[in-house]
Amino acid sequence: MQDDSARILRQTLETQFPEVNARVSALDVRSGIATIILSPPVHADGDDEAGVRSRVETALLALDGIERVRIIVETERQPAAAPRRSAPAPAKAPAGLIVAVGSGKGGVGKSSVAANLAGACVRLGLRTGLVDADVFGPSAPRLFGLTDAPGLRKTDAGIEPLQAHGVKLVSTGFLVGSREPVVWRGPMVTGAIRQFLTEVDWDGGDGPLDVLIIDMPPGTGDAQLAIAQGVPISGAVIVSTPQTVALDDARKAMALFERTEIPVLGMIENMSFFLCPHCGEGSEIFGRGGVRAEAEMMGAPFLGEIPLHPSLRVASDEGRLVALEDGPLAGAFERAASAMLETARTANRPAPEIVFED
Repeated sequence: MQDDSARILRQTLETQFPEVNARVSALDVRSGIATIILSPPVHADGDDEAGVRSRVETALLALDGIERVRIIVETERQPAAAPRRSAPAPAKAPAGLIVAVGSGKGGVGKSSVAANLAGACVRLGLRTGLVDADVFGPSAPRLFGLTDAPGLRKTDAGIEPLQAHGVKLVSTGFLVGSREPVVWRGPMVTGAIRQFLTEVDWDGGDGPLDVLIIDMPPGTGDAQLAIAQGVPISGAVIVSTPQTVALDDARKAMALFERTEIPVLGMIENMSFFLCPHCGEGSEIFGRGGVRAEAEMMGAPFLGEIPLHPSLRVASDEGRLVALEDGPLAGAFERAASAMLETARTANRPAPEIVFED
């Protein structure tokens, strides 16, 4: 059904608005919401552009099954006049504490750790938000049980985050279908990330966030730099499994944060050992202790171990956060979150002023 709606949408644009159709970078139809991303107009006539968008919206709303139309226009990138070393103007912080959770690679359970760290912060009584910045592989809708949620809305106050388990969150998974690939160019990716970091109404009348968790995309490219330079990040948490092959990429993630002058708050060892749900014994499948040893060698705090347990897989598939339940996993996440918060307070404490008396 979604494919048929997208095809009819494309045909309508081709026949009625050929000039607009030539600018379509991406198109998606989900739950009656049509999302169209356009490249920048050739001319800069703002009034004419607004009129074109209005006519397109009116025509598409007349189609069967289309209840709302969102037209997003990419911002044209302006070349820099000359290289400058001065730091960019600081952005307004969306939360008192902003923590980037990265790994350098995929497959180590970073997203489930980030989601449950957010849940643990809620359990500790903190107003918490999460940005799912993994544009090409968003997992927050599944982890928070929001796979059927409607798309994000934007008001005068900004983008309205969705909420589940006490966590406010945004994700590209709310903009495209669960089976639809995100086929975006680099500028579109960094633009979406910057919007998630600077244009979301996290307050929403409930008060500012205490903690904002950013689930970083894997790698060390443009998307990661957009995050590192987009908001004043308080610190980063590195997630890795104990194996050397995972730690190799974790070092790269750590180096990225160090080069962008973001303090590393510590490392978490995920899948540290298999915790048998029947006998309670632990089996060190991946070689427990590798992350702890790496943290000690790098001079970074070790925040804790997260065991491998079937209940985490089940909860993640069902859209629940084990950090909000009872059991050894909830305790592990709460200890890791508490250590993270304590390290962040220390890392961001003002340096003492030394006064020399005559």
